[in-house]
Amino acid sequence: MEVIFIPGTTFVGIGGIICLSFGVYFGFEYYGSTTGFLIIGMSLIAITSSFIYGLKSNPWERFSLKGTMNSKVNEGVGTKLKVGNVGLTTSDLKPVGKALFENEEIEVRTQGSFLSSGQKIKIIKIDNNKIYVQLNI
Repeated sequence: MEVIFIPGTTFVGIGGIICLSFGVYFGFEYYGSTTGFLIIGMSLIAITSSFIYGLKSNPWERFSLKGTMNSKVNEGVGTKLKVGNVGLTTSDLKPVGKALFENEEIEVRTQGSFLSSGQKIKIIKIDNNKIYVQLNI
């Protein structure tokens, strides 16, 4: 719980250890040594069993991602688009961004220059689903 819900696990962990220590201290102070040792023993059993259960039950499996992505960016675009096609940037290209070609938004990249959104661009190269563009003058 400490790792998921509260950032900075050290603060909460140290707070828990302090509270446990005070509980054991007050057990000795108010109820005597027999009850104090009983509290220590039960605390150690509870801590150890919680730790072992946490390691064996794999509680993190519920939070981990199982799926994988098998698709590629701009898959099949090379058949529709050709070098020389003109489009419009729909996001800033820094140097990668989105552009609109033939009513389809695709990922494009420049050869290092930055372009603003809303500019006309031209395809200069298509290489393995990577579409390189430049400003259309």
